Amino acid sequence: MLPKDRHLTRENVIRDTHYGTTVYTHILRSFYPDETLMYVKGDECGWVKNPWDNSRQSLHIWMEKIPNGTRLPDRIGRHHDSSGHIPDGTFLDFAEMYYKKSGDELLQIINQELYLHLGEEPKQGLLFQTPFTEEPHFSFYKAPIRNTIPYKQITLQDAYNYITGSYAKNRTLDLRSIKDERKARAFKADRFDYCTFSGTFSARKEDKLIKHSGLLCLDFDHVQHLEDFFQALKSDRQLKTRLLFRSPSGDGLKWIVEIDLTKCGHAEWFRAVANYVFKTYNIPVDQSGKDICRACFLPWDPKAYLNDEQ
Repeated sequence: MLPKDRHLTRENVIRDTHYGTTVYTHILRSFYPDETLMYVKGDECGWVKNPWDNSRQSLHIWMEKIPNGTRLPDRIGRHHDSSGHIPDGTFLDFAEMYYKKSGDELLQIINQELYLHLGEEPKQGLLFQTPFTEEPHFSFYKAPIRNTIPYKQITLQDAYNYITGSYAKNRTLDLRSIKDERKARAFKADRFDYCTFSGTFSARKEDKLIKHSGLLCLDFDHVQHLEDFFQALKSDRQLKTRLLFRSPSGDGLKWIVEIDLTKCGHAEWFRAVANYVFKTYNIPVDQSGKDICRACFLPWDPKAYLNDEQ
């Protein structure tokens, strides 16, 4: 039986689409597929191109607080068209105008189009419903990368279910078909959910760390003989591999290992592991991984490896 927060309801759609902002982005992307559409700062999403006004930047989108006492989340996405071509309203009004559906039919379309999986019970178990144990937890964030407020805490098993499931399959295949590097970066930043493997945060900032997970994420870009390197890391005897998967681009690896923070801090561990990897495998580690709040995009990789032995 599905818990209430996984039912297909108006409230859960608002919550799972970052108050409706990702619905705006999804619809606008159908008109402007190769552009970064919105920059969210606080409750402000800014002025964007308006398809109903010859692509002039006359469409204002923001998140508005909902009065206390309602059953809805505390905010909802709204829009205003300064040109007057479309009526003002919420993201649901915007979606209703675009899809020409309303009520439950509209919620079904949003659920399907944005892969929310509300009302569904995944074959591999309920996604993100792992009960709390001693297993490390870390923060998970909904796309885009500009969203720095966590959606919830998850475990390595949750991340593995996500990566090996179909949740990111279409966007991963779409990304790998983009040849322009700049456009690929923008697409990834706009479309991919991500997590901070090294800990739970109230916001994705170093000073907003709630608890370190005891995990370190190492990123390897443009790896030659990638599958050989995958097997080598998987069986490395010096470090305990917990999760290993191929990057969104398909030519790199993400390696999640255990670290003991009683011996030294996060930054010291990163330097030590990076030096060990380079000396052992002659492959450099992306230095951005030294940041404790480093974002790691979650792609589709049905051949990912999870070591669930604690």
